[in-house]
Amino acid sequence: MYNKVILMGRIANDLELKSTQNGASVLSFRLAVDRRYQPDPNDHLTDFFNIVAWRNNAEFISKYFSKGRMIHIDGELQTRTYDDKDGKTVYVTEVLVDRVSFTGDKSEGGTKPQTKTPASPAAAEVQAEQPTEGEDDDYPF
Repeated sequence: MYNKVILMGRIANDLELKSTQNGASVLSFRLAVDRRYQPDPNDHLTDFFNIVAWRNNAEFISKYFSKGRMIHIDGELQTRTYDDKDGKTVYVTEVLVDRVSFTGDKSEGGTKPQTKTPASPAAAEVQAEQPTEGEDDDYPF
């Protein structure tokens, strides 16, 4: 089975880093993503997604991003339920962040190259092991 979500959009609310009782950092926010297809040029259709980041990812996002800033997220879709104060069951669908990247901002004209920043030391090691241009001379193809 496979569960992968890739989104790029703007952070739609102020970020507030919180901690659980066990001390784990958690960050929840909404991501505004424009639809590729706009049936009418005068329309501007945007979808809003619930995003949840834990520990290092939560701390990284709260440190380097803010409301209105463009962000690229890789993660998993998850659903959960809880009972509200009236006893009604509430269903929540959200994206659980696996990886975060910077992206060119609209205010910069989108001309800057995308700079990816690993959200964890393990991701940095994986990126560092990949050969760069000119290092693949030992390969037979």
